[in-house]
Amino acid sequence: MSNPKIKPLADRVLIAPLAAETTTASGLIIPDSAKEKPSKGTVIAVGNGTKEVQMTVKVGDTVLYGKYAGTELKLEGTDYLIMRESDIFAIV
Repeated sequence: MSNPKIKPLADRVLIAPLAAETTTASGLIIPDSAKEKPSKGTVIAVGNGTKEVQMTVKVGDTVLYGKYAGTELKLEGTDYLIMRESDIFAIV
């Protein structure tokens, strides 16, 4: 995955979502129509923060975020999410 030429502003973070699970723990194959939207991804770029918000995530961190958090965008053929750092629940 190449680094896109984009720099998030303020307290925003660019995330590459990890692929959705294709099988269950018991080995059953999950069809595309039943796959859940992933809520785990890798941080690709981080904004500088604001006076009130100091950024705690850094490039390369794997994070958990809300199921419907962020805005989806496609850059250079790759899907990304851009969201505020406050939408991130945890660093894994």
